[in-house]
Amino acid sequence: MKAIICSQHGGPELLELIETPTPEIGEDQVLIEVYYCGVNFPDTLIIQDKYQFKPPLPFSPGGEIAGIVTHIGKGVHNCKIGDRVVALCGWGGMAEQVSVKASHVFTIPAELDLLDASICMYTFGTAFFALKNKAQLKAGQTVLILGAAGGVGSAAIMLAKLMGAKVIAAASNNEKLDYCKLIGADETINYTSENLRQKIKEITSNKGVEVVFDTIGGPLAEESLKSLSWNGQYLIIGFASGIIPQLPFNLALLKGSSVHGIFWGAFAEKEPYSNKENFIQIIQWILQGILKQHIHQLYSLEDAPKAIADMIQRRINGKAVIQIKAEPISTNRKSYTTISKEKNNNQNSTNDAVGKLIINGKDTIHQYIGNTIGPGKWMIITQKMINEFASTTQDNQWVHIDEVKAAKYLPEGKTLAHGYLTMSLVSHLLFELIELKGVNSFYNYGLNKARFISPVKVNDKIRLSAILEKAEVQLNGSIKLFLNCTIEIAGVEKPAYVAEIISIIN
Repeated sequence: MKAIICSQHGGPELLELIETPTPEIGEDQVLIEVYYCGVNFPDTLIIQDKYQFKPPLPFSPGGEIAGIVTHIGKGVHNCKIGDRVVALCGWGGMAEQVSVKASHVFTIPAELDLLDASICMYTFGTAFFALKNKAQLKAGQTVLILGAAGGVGSAAIMLAKLMGAKVIAAASNNEKLDYCKLIGADETINYTSENLRQKIKEITSNKGVEVVFDTIGGPLAEESLKSLSWNGQYLIIGFASGIIPQLPFNLALLKGSSVHGIFWGAFAEKEPYSNKENFIQIIQWILQGILKQHIHQLYSLEDAPKAIADMIQRRINGKAVIQIKAEPISTNRKSYTTISKEKNNNQNSTNDAVGKLIINGKDTIHQYIGNTIGPGKWMIITQKMINEFASTTQDNQWVHIDEVKAAKYLPEGKTLAHGYLTMSLVSHLLFELIELKGVNSFYNYGLNKARFISPVKVNDKIRLSAILEKAEVQLNGSIKLFLNCTIEIAGVEKPAYVAEIISIIN
């Protein structure tokens, strides 16, 4: 199998994609075919030998995965072969297969797709444990979130809002703060250019905040602790700044405040029933369409080191995901477009046809990153279409237009469509699946990573599915949208065409 391997401690540039043996399993373990692996801050630490857990070299990073069980140990009773599951593997997840202790594996409802499942544990699990179990957050309280645009920070914004709190999001630049507003933050603070404590006083009318949710540590920790109200709760999530602060505990004494260490992995291990209760609630919210983690970008397994590098350099808003294998779209699962419709009762989106996503306004596009649209309707490739394309492009090779010769020499006796004919249909098929209203223009700008995999023959039926991969705000205010498009052929296992399409939204 293929895996990203850390053979020496250091930065992500030392990671390698290599062939490695399939993991063996013990009696209490299961083997999982990995479809998606979430990228988390511990992945940046574990490859540098800076994490609490220190696996022996060589190993693969990746502690949060979703996939399908392929083998089980003799003592396993909580899942079976063929089950769709999420798992906390600690490490080993950036690979085509991983062995996991059965107690760390959870089956998921048929309605939940593997992509959403792969990113609902670390970030939502950590944030919910902190806010619910430790801070015991109450409706009407105010929460300050430091490092609010990251995976755990953005999860905390959404969960705190669901729990009825007011959210102050603090981040290092205005682009990140715009994202925080998009996912529900009430107030924002740019702690690079603004005085954190003074802004908190202004926002809270000198009352302070009931809860501080700190993912970054560093010099802002003391200012945040000073900004707590009486009986406030300080939640230590992590130290993304790279600096572990030395807090003066007299501040906690004077405030009557509590300081909580948030080690969700230990909580999940030592209090499995409470953790499972949290997990069930998170899944229910996701299926109800009122909770959805923003996906910054889908990375290939080959690009996993870049995903970790992007996290180290704090370029990621929301969650990065490694896609090892895409899950086929199923009518048994709630479509992303349906979820989007339920989530946005404010008319941000509607769904007027199966598989079609209609979004009102470019400012809402970020919340759909990671969503799948389609599959669309089947289109039949006729000989007339092939001939007209040949005439337009002056590509008159006999394999395309000579039906008599094709019947004699080609497989199944059928002419072949031009590869570029298939490619040219992407725009037509794509705009049957997605529409943006209230924008000046929405057009395909170019393509990237195009691959022609299976030939399309005359009278074949093709259709398109796409994943909204990432969105980049440009200097002129436009949005560059990247879509991972796949054209499949009816009755053929491998797709005809796969490409990353770049669209511009003005």
